Formats: sequence, C-alpha cells, structure tokens
Amino acid sequence: MAIWKSRGPRPPSGRPDLPRRLHLLGATSILCHVFAGRALAAPAQHVITLRGDAGGPRFDGIGVVNGGGATSVLLKDYPEPQRGQILDLLYKSKFGASVSALLVEIPGDGNSTQGSMPSHMHARGDLSYERGYTWWILREAKKRNPALSLDGAAWSAPGWLGDGRFWSADTIDYYIKWLEGLRSAHGLEMDAIGCRNEKGADYPFVKAFRQALNQRGFAKVRLHAFDNWPKDKLDFVADMAADPQLRDAIDVIGAHVFYANGHASAEVQAMAKAMGKPIWNTEDHVYLKGFDCTIGIVRAFNHNFVLSGATKVVNWYDIAGVYPIEPYPEDPAAVLAHQPWSGHYKVREALWGYAHYGQFSQVGWTYLAGGSGMLPRGGSYVTLKSPGEDWSLIVETKDAQGPQTLRIAVGGGLSDKPLCVWRSDAAEQFVRQGDLAVEDGAVTITLTPNAIYSLSTTRGQRKGSFEATPPPARFPFPYRETFAGYARPAAHGWLPRYTADIAGAFELADRPDGRAGRCLRQVVPIPTISWAPDWRPYTVLGDADWSDYEISATIWLNPGDTAAVMGRINHVGTGYGFVPKGYFLELAHDGRCRLIAIRGKKDPKKAVGDAEQQALIKAGRFEGEGGELVLGDTVLAGAGPGRWLRLALRFQGARITGLVNDAPVLTAENSLYPAGMAGLLAGAEKTRLSTPWFDDLTVKAVGGPTPRPSLPSPRQTPIYGARS
Repeated sequence: MAIWKSRGPRPPSGRPDLPRRLHLLGATSILCHVFAGRALAAPAQHVITLRGDAGGPRFDGIGVVNGGGATSVLLKDYPEPQRGQILDLLYKSKFGASVSALLVEIPGDGNSTQGSMPSHMHARGDLSYERGYTWWILREAKKRNPALSLDGAAWSAPGWLGDGRFWSADTIDYYIKWLEGLRSAHGLEMDAIGCRNEKGADYPFVKAFRQALNQRGFAKVRLHAFDNWPKDKLDFVADMAADPQLRDAIDVIGAHVFYANGHASAEVQAMAKAMGKPIWNTEDHVYLKGFDCTIGIVRAFNHNFVLSGATKVVNWYDIAGVYPIEPYPEDPAAVLAHQPWSGHYKVREALWGYAHYGQFSQVGWTYLAGGSGMLPRGGSYVTLKSPGEDWSLIVETKDAQGPQTLRIAVGGGLSDKPLCVWRSDAAEQFVRQGDLAVEDGAVTITLTPNAIYSLSTTRGQRKGSFEATPPPARFPFPYRETFAGYARPAAHGWLPRYTADIAGAFELADRPDGRAGRCLRQVVPIPTISWAPDWRPYTVLGDADWSDYEISATIWLNPGDTAAVMGRINHVGTGYGFVPKGYFLELAHDGRCRLIAIRGKKDPKKAVGDAEQQALIKAGRFEGEGGELVLGDTVLAGAGPGRWLRLALRFQGARITGLVNDAPVLTAENSLYPAGMAGLLAGAEKTRLSTPWFDDLTVKAVGGPTPRPSLPSPRQTPIYGARS
C-alpha cells in the first residue's frame, strides 16, 4: 500500500480514490485503510476543542531527581567530552530529555538508597560549601538550561541535628545554611524546597521553617510538604483547610508516586484548588525496561495531571553514575554511566519519554482547560499552552485496543501554524514526522496503539546525539590510589576518583602524621538520622568479577576506632538498608583483629535459592545486626592507635588470609562468595562512628608486584575550577 504524508506531493495519477493525507504510522491523518482491495472503516473519532482563553493551572515542570542515593558518584569522574555529553543529554534545552525541573537530595552523610553523599555540616561547628558533587550538578544543569526549576529535600541528615531529632530548629538552620551556600558560593537560587523525603509530617516544623525562610532572605522559595508515599500521604490537606497557619506555611502540596500508589482524590484536589495550592508529585518511579519505560514515563506524566491534578512531576532518577552492584543501577535511570575509567556510557530509551514533554513545554506554561483527558480506546493526552499563542499536545496510547482518530478543534487565542509531529514506538524513538496543517480550524491525526506523539506549534526540537562512545572496559587492574595527586581537594569536592560511599563520608584529608600530602578519612563522627535501616560507614570500588586478588590499605586509628579492608563485596543492600555481602578484615584500637564473612540483610522480596541456602548452612552461623560469621579472631600486640598499620585481605579460591604489616595473622576456608569488589570500612557504635584515616589503597594480583600509583587521564578534570 502506498503512503503519503500531509503537505507532501499528490498521489500518483491513476489512483484518485486515495486521499492526499494517508499515513499508516500516525504522523498524520488516516482517513481510510486499504487492504486487499477493500476499504476498511476508519477508526472512531475523538474530538477535543481547544480555546486560547480557556485558562488552566500553571505548568510547574516535569523532570528528574538527582540523589535519593549517590546517583552521580561516578559521573563526576568521567572524562571530557563524555561527562559533558551525558549532562547535555539530560539537561540541555531542546537536545535530549530537556527536563524542565530538577530536584536534588540535600546531602546528609547517610545512605539514602544506593549510597551516601557528604553533608555541608558534619558537626554543629562545621560548615563547608565545597564538599561533594551536588553543587556541581546544580550548576551544570542550570548552565545548560537557565529556565530549569531547582528544588531540593533531605533524605538522611547529620545526627547532631536536634540531638538526633530531625524535626528541630537545628534542621531549619541547617537547611537555610545550605541555601545560603548555594547562593553565596555557587550563585544559584532554589525555586522550592521540601521538609523531608518520606518521613512523616510535623506541623510546628513546617510553620517555623516558612517563617525562617521569609526572615532570612528566602521568601521566594516555595515550601512543599510533606512528600510521603503511603495511601494516607495527603491526609494533612484537610488539616490545612482548618488551620490558617498551616495553610499559609505550605506553598505546595507535595506527595509521592501518584502513578503507582494512589492518585489524589477529587476531594483533595477540590480543597487544594480552594486554598490556591498546587499539587506536585515530588517523586514518581517507572521501573520498566526498553520502550515500556519510555511510554510509561509519558503515561505517568499525563496521568499525574489528568487523575491527580499534579502540575509538577519529577521521576527518580536521572543518571546512573553508580556501580552495577548498587541498588537500581539501570531501572529507572535515563543514562547509564557505570564506567568513568573507560568513558563508556549508554542512553536508555527512557530518555526520549522525557523529551516528548521537555522539548515541547516550559515551566510557566498552562495546562489548557478542556485539553487533557483519557482516550476512549486507551491512552491519554495533555495540552499545554505558552504565555503567547503556542501550544503542544502530548499523547500516549499505551495498551490501546486499536487505532483511534483524534480531531483537535483549534479555537481563538491559539496559533494555527502547522504542527510539528514527533513520534516514538518500540521500533524507533523520537522521530519527526510530516507536519500537520490546521485546516478549517481543526487538525486530525490517527493514533496507533503503544505509541507516543508530541504535536506542537513550537520549533527547534532535535534528537540530540554524539558520535559513538568509547567501548566498555574493565575497572583498571591492578589499581593503586595513594591520594597524593589531589593538590586541591576542593576542586574534586574532597572526593577521590572511583570510591562510592555507601554510608558515611570518606573524604580527602590531611595526613595525621604531620607529613605533607593527602590520605582518605571517614569524617562523619556520629550516626546519622537515617532514611533507611543503618549499619556502618563503608565505601567500595572496583569490579564485581574480581575473584583471586589482594586488597590492602594502611590505616591510622584514633582511640576507640575500628577500621577494615573489604573484599569480594557483591551486594551493598536492597535500596532500603545497606548491609553488604562479602568479607572484611577488621582491626580495632585495642589490637583485636577479626576476619568476617557478612551475609547482608535478607531481602523479604527475594527468596533464598537452594544453592545459596546450602552455602549459608555450610558456612556456619551468622550473628549480629548485619549477619556476621567470624572466620577468625585474634589480638595483636602493639597494634594500637596513633600509628600506620597495613591491613590486607588475600583471596585464593576458598582460602582467605588476613595480613597485618604483611604478616599473615588469620586464615580461613570459605567459599560463600567467589568474587566481588573491594572496599574500606569504619566502625560504628550506638553514639559514635570511627573516623580512621586510610592511605595507599592497593588492589593487585596475589603474589604480584605493587603497582605504580594510578593516575587520571588528561581528560579527567576536576568538577570545580581548574585541573589540579
């Protein structure tokens, strides 16, 4: 069958029975189908009428969460130009995802899914606006799209706040100091801020927070609350209606996961409208593969407005700059950035779901009244209007029962310019189709099932891409980090390359022995106010396929400290809890040395397989909060605090050897974990965390020579300032 697009040439002579605008794949009208010489009935038509003066709620943006875990810990270490390319694909206007809203986790030293990020205030008298990479992410994203809306909230928080109580005056001051640092040190202003991610509600706190924001120069920052996810997440809205102080304190009604866990009821929407408060979904999730994720994202955005009245939606999360053993390393991120040492990254189909909104709308547009709804044969649509006459229509037909024709009557106050049409399906994403002309005040398009369409009077959209990325490569082996190459630690956010903190903060630090140079230190002094079940601070690096190798580091203990080297780490938690699976060799300040196998917390959603169960039984009895099996235990004379000691774990098949200062001290046979990454671990007590120093971190072949220190490539530049 021949196919002609609208505004194209007329059909060839001899076929006058075929209409000029015949298009099978949905970019333009399908007025009839011809098959085997017979004309089939056209799909039923659904009509929407748009008027430029219809009004509607303000569009506050669609976008992503960066954080809720250390989602960009490896992204910061990527070489250029790949690092910039990845950021362009997410944040550059009309290029890739082109998101219009970004919500970041305000780092709090504690695990909040994949890992932890360093706080600006580890302790009450401590303050730094140089730590971590979140400032850098905000700067880079805003540079690529100056109109980008910026938002934030805390997951975990330092334990000194409120003497361990999050809802406190300390926390308000902590938040505002973060905003002040963002303004003074990084030149950025937040548009909104939340009270806390998914941890209940506190009415006195939000009232005091709003007052403090107003008094300390942040009156324009909108405060959203309370950002919870259970089905009772919006119960506080009725209290707002009855409490004028609460109503005035909360600028935006925020909650999570409308798409997957209960929409805002009509009653809640009516109360919000009566109070003049927008509803935002401050964290949704679309855990799907391939094109299912792409269309699922658009469906989630559409349904959030159509069913819940949500005018802003951000999905967790943006860029998977994490190791593959960390929770959620692929789903639901838009770009996978697992290999900074190679520069290899991968764009997922999900990115183009964001593009179907991001490249056709801007914060400050309007959800045009009468232009959004559900399609009769399956699917949904949303219409957005600019402050002028431009407008865009975003449609998804996930699981539709068949083709359906959509006729759009274009009324006064709306541009009648030809509509560009961009389409995605499972075969190909974000492809421009032929333009559609508005004729006799209307335009018609036939929609095929399981497809996405963006129609718009705007222009400038493109499917951004780059030349082939570098090929993937294994983590460099052997590997040695002496921490000597960071002359300006602040240029790196005080974080070395490739370590991924799972809990706590392992930062570049001055040496404790008074010598020049740097080392690594776990700097968080007390347990955090955790977002998830807590354990001990640790950081990991390397390759999950490492099997027989030796991991070593020199350690310096304070009185009361414990430190360890870790190996064959193959699991770092489920996303809610972060107890690992693997082995560690631990040395305490009193000379006690232990060789430990750790089972990790059982995931209630995952049954233990027969092979794993038998291995656990054979391994012995695991005890303690993390499920620890003591493989060996001894006390070493002269191994106290205030001196450098070298710890090493050596793996040779089932034989595991612990060494101190190159002398074997503990040996065991255990085959529970045959392979995994390396790491460093600090001790934890109920009211105190160990803050030891680590130096000369080395991973090498058993019996192999000590390698030269690993150096960055010339294209691995710091995230702040000039290269150091």
